[in-house]
Amino acid sequence: CSAIDACESSNGGCSSRAECRRTTPGNRVCVCRAGYTGDGIICLEINPCLVNNGGCDRNAECTQTGPNQAVCNCLKGYSGDGKTCTYISLCSQNNGGCSEFAICNDTELSERTCTCKPNYIGDGFKCRGNIFQELLRNTNTSKFYFHLEALSIRDISGPGPFTLFVPHTAVLNGDPRVKDWIAKGVMPQVLRYHMVGCANLLYKDLTAITNITSLQGDLIHINHSQNSLVLNNKAEIIVSDAVGTNGVIHVINQILVP
Repeated sequence: CSAIDACESSNGGCSSRAECRRTTPGNRVCVCRAGYTGDGIICLEINPCLVNNGGCDRNAECTQTGPNQAVCNCLKGYSGDGKTCTYISLCSQNNGGCSEFAICNDTELSERTCTCKPNYIGDGFKCRGNIFQELLRNTNTSKFYFHLEALSIRDISGPGPFTLFVPHTAVLNGDPRVKDWIAKGVMPQVLRYHMVGCANLLYKDLTAITNITSLQGDLIHINHSQNSLVLNNKAEIIVSDAVGTNGVIHVINQILVP
């Protein structure tokens, strides 16, 4: 007589995902293979993601890749290896895309708000200070700023409001009269003739008036045609409505002379 091998035929009736193990003659046990669970007759894949998120971070997604195998991937807005995921602050890099004069606040995943700092105005992505500060930030008007600084003229750094007509930097650099005015000590009067106090006059406001008084004391005459505004029949406004916290800047293509 020979012992009957219960595993010899059809894997002993065990699952194809199980190992048939002989015990005593004619008997066997079925043991599910690694990665599977069951009684050996029926063996099912173990999905590790169903227990404790597969060992992944709570801010990660667990994806089954095979029997008792999975990968962890951090969710959008987080970085890491999946086992550990760290929140990515949008504000931590380049101020979140906000203006350098704005405060960036993380609100939720992949979201943030930009708010201009005190004493600045704008939408948070572009923030503007007072018109004295804005002169320096724009190459079209920076030369006018340097003339004011050189002469310690700070009229337009006050609360305002002011309206400013600024000759383009190229005009100030190219007009030979500027050196003469500086030498003669009349440059402060020339500069103040480009300033208007107690008024925040946008382009549309200027179209409705004919004269305004400068901080220097003399009148500035305004002519309005269909497509342009001209001051003193000479200087045309070429860039308008650069609004700051205490007024507005218009760039002109000629120097106004009192």
